[in-house]
Amino acid sequence: MSEPVCHVLLYQPEIPPNTGNIIRLCANSGSHLHLIEPLGFELDDRRLRRAGLDYHEFAQLRVHADLPSALTALPGRRLFACSTRARRIYSEVAFRPGDCLLFGPETRGLPQQVLDELPAEQRLRVPMRADSRSLNLSNSVALMVYEAWRQQGFPGGK
Repeated sequence: MSEPVCHVLLYQPEIPPNTGNIIRLCANSGSHLHLIEPLGFELDDRRLRRAGLDYHEFAQLRVHADLPSALTALPGRRLFACSTRARRIYSEVAFRPGDCLLFGPETRGLPQQVLDELPAEQRLRVPMRADSRSLNLSNSVALMVYEAWRQQGFPGGK
């Protein structure tokens, strides 16, 4: 089995429709999704299933008890943490198949402690206007996943 475009790690996601959209994104891009507990919803939540339009059947999805467990399950892969507090823009990275993209919960982002454990070049942001707080989580994930997939030549795409 070939490497996925990337591994999307959602740290303690809170909003079912965002996760549903990301399930659909991962299924359609050849990325794998990892949910890190605690989750702000049940996986059978109707809002999650509605947003994912039952693409969960086509997505590679794993749930992990905590961040260390998720990282242990993904040995030897590069990890990039996505944050509005990062300096490096996501499009400056030369992504490789199997890279990990870590995103924080919608209401608070990744904890500073998690960000501090990574070098600055592995902390990425999506550029926004100066007076903006953040983008929707599923939009940020889509931008980064599609940039990684584009750089890889859209393998498996049509």
